[in-house]
Amino acid sequence: MKKIKELSVKTYAKDLIEFIDESPSAYHVINNSVDLLLENKFEELNINEKWELKEGGKYFVKKSDSTILSFTIGKKLDLSNGFRIFGSHTDSPGFRIKPNPEMITNGVVRLNTEVYGGPILNTWFDRPLSIAGRLIIKSKKTFRPEVKIISIEDKILTIPNLAIHQNREVNNGVKIDRQNDTLPIISLINESFEKENYLLKFIASKSEINYEDILDFDLYLYATEKGDLVGINKELISAPKLDNLVSVYAGLIGMIENENIDNKINVFVGFDNEEIGSATKQGADSNYLINILERIIYGLGYTRNDFLTMLSSSFMLSADGAHAAHPAHMVKTDPTNCGKMNEGVSIKMSANQRYTSDAYSIGVIKQVIDNTDIKIQYFVNQSNEIGGSTIGPISSTHLDVEAIDLGIPMLAMHSVRELCGIKDVYYLKELAKEFFAKN
Repeated sequence: MKKIKELSVKTYAKDLIEFIDESPSAYHVINNSVDLLLENKFEELNINEKWELKEGGKYFVKKSDSTILSFTIGKKLDLSNGFRIFGSHTDSPGFRIKPNPEMITNGVVRLNTEVYGGPILNTWFDRPLSIAGRLIIKSKKTFRPEVKIISIEDKILTIPNLAIHQNREVNNGVKIDRQNDTLPIISLINESFEKENYLLKFIASKSEINYEDILDFDLYLYATEKGDLVGINKELISAPKLDNLVSVYAGLIGMIENENIDNKINVFVGFDNEEIGSATKQGADSNYLINILERIIYGLGYTRNDFLTMLSSSFMLSADGAHAAHPAHMVKTDPTNCGKMNEGVSIKMSANQRYTSDAYSIGVIKQVIDNTDIKIQYFVNQSNEIGGSTIGPISSTHLDVEAIDLGIPMLAMHSVRELCGIKDVYYLKELAKEFFAKN
């Protein structure tokens, strides 16, 4: 039986936190994922070229700088084993900066933003923030501008609360105006202030880019405070973006650590835009995954009939955050299937198929973890609560494959800082490793 080692658990938790700290936007998630894959001898493929793949090969391909797919091909490939697919998403809720963002009120410069996804808005207030994302730069090719991934490390922004003396009901719950209350302060007016393109000129100077070369941007706010281990026994992780970078990192490391690639094709995919419904060209509700899988088969010299046959024996694991039961709000959780931190990976179930798990796919995962110390537990929404969904039902519908939804139980999901157990993140990584290893 494979034992879970306490030292390995804490070491892995610290590595995960470092990955999250270095990934302030989905674009950074992809860059850091690429670095991990290249360090482990994966080869990057050009989406615009014909692929000639080899058995025993390790490859990856990117989409729109925010989605990534990596795969390994067995040295003695048996098509009857199908694809083993670990799915996750790279984005997290937050704020995107609008064009022409500078707004001046009473000598204070704020940035115009819009909410991305479903963040808990008040958790972003009164803390140091900064900016990360990508700049689109002029190039000699009209339809191939350059991309520069940037992150401003300085604490340049904050969103201040209104004082309680002017907002007496704040502790009883006050509606937050997304167009007014959540705009971050970046500066005060002074003699050197230039309103026109103030933000972009600052970013250009920090990024060593000619301001005149910037065509456009996709920029987001992020919290600058680092993740950390908390609790008297350091058994919990407090960090931004646990939903869903916990799963991205687990899938990548599970694939890298698995050395049993003898007879099947293992696939890891991290989609963008899950938090806004996945209906984008780089999201799970596109044909991206199925198209890449088909190209893999053609790149190995097989036919479309071979591809369709492989799909019939494939399996997808969709990994996303799950809810832990909040001790102050137990009424919000199911009485017999509520998540507990450090008690195992949550198998997410829904009678209305908001999650793909069913008895068959759960049975598969139970066999995957047989003879290991990996723990799992059930999660079902309290019947009066709608609950969320994820990429599992979307991707498995496009692919027509067996699938399961699971994830790490956490508190404060969609807060600027979330909370989960160190053992659970390790269980998920080990589960990913076993998933890729088993036939």
